Amino acid sequence: MGDVKKGLKDLQPAGKRALVRVDFNVPVKNGLVGDDSRIVAALPTIRYLIEQRARIILMSHLGRPKGGPDTKNSLKPVAARLEQLLGQPVAFAPDCVGPEVEALARSLQDGQVLLLENLRFHPEEEANDAGFAQRLAALGELYVNDAFGTAHRAHGSTEGVTHFLRPAVAGFLMQKELDYLGRTLESPRRPFVAVLGGAKISGKIDVLTQLLGKVDRLLVGGAMMFTFLKAQGHPTGKSLVEDDRLDMAKAVLEQAKARGVELVLPVDCVASAAADGSAPGRTVRLEDLGPDEMGVDIGPESVKLFAAKLQDAKTVVWNGPMGIFEVPAFAAGTLGVARAMADLTSHGAVTVVGGGDSVAAIQQAGLADKFSHLSTGGGASLEFLEGKVLPGVAALDGI
Repeated sequence: MGDVKKGLKDLQPAGKRALVRVDFNVPVKNGLVGDDSRIVAALPTIRYLIEQRARIILMSHLGRPKGGPDTKNSLKPVAARLEQLLGQPVAFAPDCVGPEVEALARSLQDGQVLLLENLRFHPEEEANDAGFAQRLAALGELYVNDAFGTAHRAHGSTEGVTHFLRPAVAGFLMQKELDYLGRTLESPRRPFVAVLGGAKISGKIDVLTQLLGKVDRLLVGGAMMFTFLKAQGHPTGKSLVEDDRLDMAKAVLEQAKARGVELVLPVDCVASAAADGSAPGRTVRLEDLGPDEMGVDIGPESVKLFAAKLQDAKTVVWNGPMGIFEVPAFAAGTLGVARAMADLTSHGAVTVVGGGDSVAAIQQAGLADKFSHLSTGGGASLEFLEGKVLPGVAALDGI
């Protein structure tokens, strides 16, 4: 995490073939791209390379094809959308390796762009097969990784290829992720507050442990709050509780106390008999949660409490929603916390949202531009927050 990686500005790419790993894993329906935000996020890197007169070969995966080519996971519609966004032609290769693709790559002129077909049409990509990585490397003369979302996987296009192709540097998007996540964790302006949500404590225990050593305050929402509450002896009704993790929750509470970290749990919740929104929700104080009810969101008093605990924060990291936000009736807690954080950003705090559902919630609420940084990598940002080394990052040239 600490070592700084070389970036695009360290290259002299003019006239050279730049093999660029992007994350174009976007929703495609009836041959059209649904949400192009990941393509848009890669444009600064692509445009820079065009301006520098590089010959650009883009590669990505799409979906989870089962061990071979299938039309519904073809990147062809992505080439069409990229062409519109760039305002210049984008050639499309029928495969991602092989003599035909090599010929296409070699025929590129300065500033031209070629998109390769789905990397995962070859099982060797996810197996990080050296022979496959070498065939990818044969296409380029330098390598750029701008796909932070896949950096936590050692695949042929993210890790294997770097054994055969140097220089290997970070693209602008990758660098922004590393700067924001890295700087936030290593030298945060204080008070540093983490907001954690999501369903299960088991999936977040490494993040909890890692952040306990760094933050001044930890706010816990989402269904995992009930495992903590039960560990403290509170009633939890039919809420999602991981009974096999109660000792883990107790250990986290004790650790927080020992380290002087204020761990804040909700005081009320929205309770319902059904998680899918088919039964009405009512706001209850936690001690009044009925035996047949489950908590589906944090309540208004908890939103106020969390907002108050965020008030003086200079750095905030958020991962995981506060409730079942995909059901509109149970989204108020997540949106309330999002608004409180957005407000902090306008007062100069650094606000970083680490991937996945929380990013989706913020985009739905139309608050995306009100945060310092929304991480594009779900699993990758989580592993980064856990303090793990990401193979796709480790493989790049250091400064």
